[in-house]
Amino acid sequence: MGHRVVIVEQVETPGQLEQRNLKSGTKDKVVKREVCGIITKGTIMETEMLSCSPDAAYLMAVVESSKEGNADDLCVIGLCVLDAATSRFMIGQCSDDLARSRLRSLLSELRPVELVKPTGLLSAATEKALKEETHNPLVTSLAPGTDFWDADKTIHELQLLFGAKTDNSVGNKPNHEVGLSALPHSLQMLVHAGNKAEAALSALGGCISYLRAALIDRRLLSSGRFEFLPGSDNCPQAPRKDSLSSMDFSDCEEPYMVLDSSAFENLDVLENSVDGSTQGTLLAQLDHCVTAFGRRLLRQWIVRPLLHVAAISDRQDAVEDMKGVGAEAASKFRKILSKIPDMERLVVRLKSCNEKTGRDANAVVLYEDAAKKLLKEFLGTLRGFQTVNEVLLSFANISGQYQSKRLGSLFDQGKVMPKLLSMLKYFEDAFDWLDAEKNGYIRPHHGVDKEFDLRAENVRVIEEKLAAYLEEQKKHFNCQSLAFVTVGKDRYQLEIPESLQSKVPHDYQVESQKKGFRRYSTSTVKQLLSELVYEEECKEVALKNIMQGLLTHFCKDYTSWLMVIRLIAELDALISLAVASNCIVGEACRPTLVEINRFSDASAPLILAKDLRHPIVEASLDGGRCFVPNDIRLGGKEHPPFMLLTGPNMGGKSTLIRQVCLAVILAQVGAHVPAKEFHLSPIDRIFVRMGAKDKIMAAQSTFLVELLETSSMLTSATQYSLVALDELGRGTATSDGQAIAHAVLEHLAHKVGCLGMFSTHYHHLADDHANDSMVALKHMACKVESHGGVEKVTFLYKLADGACPKSYGVNVARIAGMPDSVLKRAALQATQLECKESKDAIHGWGIRLLVEVMQMVKKLECVDMTIIMDLHKKLRCMHKQLQDSMKS
Repeated sequence: MGHRVVIVEQVETPGQLEQRNLKSGTKDKVVKREVCGIITKGTIMETEMLSCSPDAAYLMAVVESSKEGNADDLCVIGLCVLDAATSRFMIGQCSDDLARSRLRSLLSELRPVELVKPTGLLSAATEKALKEETHNPLVTSLAPGTDFWDADKTIHELQLLFGAKTDNSVGNKPNHEVGLSALPHSLQMLVHAGNKAEAALSALGGCISYLRAALIDRRLLSSGRFEFLPGSDNCPQAPRKDSLSSMDFSDCEEPYMVLDSSAFENLDVLENSVDGSTQGTLLAQLDHCVTAFGRRLLRQWIVRPLLHVAAISDRQDAVEDMKGVGAEAASKFRKILSKIPDMERLVVRLKSCNEKTGRDANAVVLYEDAAKKLLKEFLGTLRGFQTVNEVLLSFANISGQYQSKRLGSLFDQGKVMPKLLSMLKYFEDAFDWLDAEKNGYIRPHHGVDKEFDLRAENVRVIEEKLAAYLEEQKKHFNCQSLAFVTVGKDRYQLEIPESLQSKVPHDYQVESQKKGFRRYSTSTVKQLLSELVYEEECKEVALKNIMQGLLTHFCKDYTSWLMVIRLIAELDALISLAVASNCIVGEACRPTLVEINRFSDASAPLILAKDLRHPIVEASLDGGRCFVPNDIRLGGKEHPPFMLLTGPNMGGKSTLIRQVCLAVILAQVGAHVPAKEFHLSPIDRIFVRMGAKDKIMAAQSTFLVELLETSSMLTSATQYSLVALDELGRGTATSDGQAIAHAVLEHLAHKVGCLGMFSTHYHHLADDHANDSMVALKHMACKVESHGGVEKVTFLYKLADGACPKSYGVNVARIAGMPDSVLKRAALQATQLECKESKDAIHGWGIRLLVEVMQMVKKLECVDMTIIMDLHKKLRCMHKQLQDSMKS
């Protein structure tokens, strides 16, 4: 609900309270209680509180600094993003523009539930981005310097933490030099980056300071996985590695296609535009994962599609393997692993519990059975890995048959399976899992714990001595029915029949009696019982420490357990893409990737599709309706790179543009595309500008929002980008809007040279680019009939060559149910306006033609009367044609 919840626990038993009163002379009657933690939206780590949502709940710390030597509107944004449930820290900084495009993209991708920021240091533009691109997050402002640390303070605190963990031998003070070298590699790189990482380190400092106030900093940092924030300036990129080591959390990332906030929003990639849920999104279309951690990885793949042809092709091969040679193993995977818990979160939870901080601290007195709860999580994790091992064995058995180099390298090297088997075997040999689950505690097998074995042996020896003593007593009394009995809490009372009382030595003490029997204690029994009680208490202490010892041993292989989870997540995501391809309605294909040599003019970026369909809309159709496919030809050596798209309102222009963009994302994610054929060269970035919208509360008009988004395209697009513009210029006067649309189209098509689709109702744009080799004129076909002076349009949803003469807006008014009188009046007015526009257009065309002819005459080097007379005749003919056209 967005509240901060403070957890207070008892940290003293009544016995400890009594001892404290005796020592201090006080008369306190209430046991001591302390704050053990603070839970917020972004710091939830408890398994039962996380089970309802597999998605990450991110906490984001944000800081800003101005960029030296640049305009005031340019800045550097420092970010630290934390997923507390998996102890994953993503750190980085990026240079950003006035619109905060990069920050908005990250916010749209991550949707943090909690924000931490320095008080008064963020600019209005950054605050605006944080407000507009998040969904009601919990916001905390910290005092700069003292609470929201700068880079130097952060480095100092990291040295204390990691230095103290490494070396406390010198005067009980942390060794700071060791602390710096002991930092995780990604943090070392940030520290050594100097000024280029100041904002990133400050954001990390703000995050750690906030976690410290919540009393969970040690718990999270001890199990923390520190990574570079994808897309940040600090994140190094590396070529794909096909070795098992690339499974580890690397400091490098695979190059990927960039999707900005506008693309996420307009293409419904992660959230729909209706209620913000995943229904009807690309994520929902592809998500058939059976594990929570697999779903999280698939989401990362979707927001960051691959860029290199080799990497995309290899993932395609892996998807084919899951549909082919690995189909049986994949089916077993989905059936068996659909019931396992969120292993990634459980492993991190066990690691953090091992640190004994916060509510898990030794001093905390919990009246709920926390030990049984922890044991249940531990056993659930081990059984989960047993199940995982069974599934991995199915894939390992066919390792030599994979097309994918990635899959082959994972299993051929034989590193994952033996390591996992050996890790599991230790715990299988250590104790009986069923017995532990039944009894609620672990009774270790012999050889697991030396202390427990020693105390158990001592107990056995003493019990044997007591048994031998009993045999001696039977001989003394010549009675085989003598036995030790327990009365209440008193054990080992020697029960002797009253008929033998004459033989009882005088030093035997009567403890209790019943009809016909008396029960005695002897000095020997008392001595042995005292020794037995002591050894049993030591054994119980050792037994309690068994769980802690096993947990410590488990956490020694923390990275290896996470590596196995990463492997399972990757398999789950690949199988999900395979299942999604089988779920496509109608024909689907594996996209063909075309490698572009960026240093040669022999090839050009391209997108070619045959019978392409919209992946989301098609899946939602029912009642026997089918989606109308279209062929797309952009770029290459045979087709213009840009498409100028006209057509009637509601004719399918926006849908066509969206389906092309979504098809490109699908292709570079490694999925199949709903088409007979699909060829493309990798796209480095997709820019989308669709729909009219304003941001009144942000003091941004519809037109300003349009131009801010368009400005980002003009400054950031490359030859290898895909630009989608839908009706640019609607937010202002026709002349201004058309002029801007013309200039933008001219710039993108001729100066940038990228692939693009530009839909418009400015029909003059089509006239202006009728002979432009860089722009193809296309329109969405329709059939027009006239009924009572009002045009009725039948949408064919088919892409056709050439421009559409008009937009048929009155037809939309008819569909909306406007009165006939209004429709007829609108149709008449539209005809008059179109006639005037036609006259103006013809007149302008005639003037331009006359000017061109006069310029030709001036260029003639010699006067030839024959040529002049011929031109004169042609001009008279043109003049007559113009007059006839204007009359009509």
